[in-house]
Amino acid sequence: MPRAIYLLSLGVFAMVTSEFVVAGLMPQLAGGLGVTVPQIGYLITAFAVAMAAGGPVLTVALMRQNPKTALMVLFAIFLAGNVLAATASDYGTMLAARIVTGVAAQAFFGIAVSLTAQLTRPEVRGRAIAVVMNGLMLGTLLGLPLATVVGEHFGWRAAFWAIGALAAAAALATLAGVPALAPSADGGTFREELGVFRTPRLWLALSTSTLVIGATFSAFSYFTPILTEVTGFAGSTVPLLLVAYGAATVVGNLVVGRLADRHTVPVLVTGLALNLVFLAAFALLADLPAPAVVAMLGIGLVGVTMNPAMVTRVQRAGNARPLVNTVHSSFITLGVILGSSLGGLVIETSGLRAPLWLGAGLAALGLLTVLPELLRRPAPAPAMQPCA
Repeated sequence: MPRAIYLLSLGVFAMVTSEFVVAGLMPQLAGGLGVTVPQIGYLITAFAVAMAAGGPVLTVALMRQNPKTALMVLFAIFLAGNVLAATASDYGTMLAARIVTGVAAQAFFGIAVSLTAQLTRPEVRGRAIAVVMNGLMLGTLLGLPLATVVGEHFGWRAAFWAIGALAAAAALATLAGVPALAPSADGGTFREELGVFRTPRLWLALSTSTLVIGATFSAFSYFTPILTEVTGFAGSTVPLLLVAYGAATVVGNLVVGRLADRHTVPVLVTGLALNLVFLAAFALLADLPAPAVVAMLGIGLVGVTMNPAMVTRVQRAGNARPLVNTVHSSFITLGVILGSSLGGLVIETSGLRAPLWLGAGLAALGLLTVLPELLRRPAPAPAMQPCA
C-alpha cells in the first residue's frame, strides 16, 4: 500500500475530529459564547449542512488543480476555519468558522478518495479506501475523546488549537509524502463531469449510501440517552461503551475493505441485512444490558463500516473523479442529517426506542435499493472509469 494512502488517512482523521469536537464540549462552548446548549447543537447541524451543500461547490472550484495542490488549499482553508473558531468571541463568528471548516472537510474527503483511486490498482482500491476511511473511524474512536479531554482541562479554545496543530502536521506530511500527480487529460470539462449524473444506476448507489448512514446515525446519535435511560447503565460507563463501539467500527472497516473490491454488492446486502437485525434487536431488548451491548457493537461492525463498499459501488456506477466522490460524501452527510433529525422527531412522539426502529426501517429501504443489482444476472465487475 503506498505510504501516501496513510497520510491521506491522517488528514481525514484531523477533519473528522474537528467535525465531532463540538459534541464533546457543549457546556463549555455554551458558557464561553453566552448561548444555550441547543444553540451549540446547531453548530453541529451547520457543519453538516455546509459539508453537504458547500463541499461539491469547492471541489468544482479546484477541479483544474492537481490533487496535491487542491489538498494543500483545502488544508489552508480548514486551518483558517479552526483559527477562527479558536479565537471566536461570539456565536456568529463560531458559526462562520464551522461553515468554513465543514465546506473544506467535505471537499477534502472527495479529493482524497479520488487521489486514492489514482494511487492504487483497481483490484486493491477498496482496501486502500478502507485505510483512508480508517481516519474517520479513528476520529470517532480517539479524536473526539482526546479533543474533549483537552477542552475539559485547558478550555474549549485549546481543543480547537490542538485540532489546528494536528491539521498542520497532516498538511506538512502530505506536502512531503504525497506525490504531485498532474490532472488527467481525460478529466473532461465541467459539463462532462456533470454528465455522469444522468446515470440512474449512480443515483441508486448514492441513495443506498444515504440510507446506510441514515440507518446507523438514527441510532448512534441517541446511544447515550438510550443506554442510560432505557438500558440502565451509569453515565460513567457510557464513554467506555462508546469506545468499544468505535473499536468495532475500526474492525468492521478493515474487513469490509478486504471484501469490497470483489464482492461489492453482496457485502452491502449482508451489511444492511445484519444492521437491520441488530437495530431491531436493540429496539426489542434495549432494557437488557448484555443483549443491548451486543446489538450496539453489531451496529458498529456493519454500519458506517460499509463505506469502502459504498465508495467502490459509486465509482463503478459513475467514475473515480473528485466531483463524484465529493457528491457521494454529501449524500453520506445527508444520511447523518436525516438519521439524527428524524431520530429526534420520533423520540418526541414514541420514546427512546423509536430511533432504533427508524434505523431498522431505513436499513430495509436500503436493501430495496441494492437487491435489484444483486438479483441481476452475474457479470464481471465493470472497471472503474479514470479519475481526474
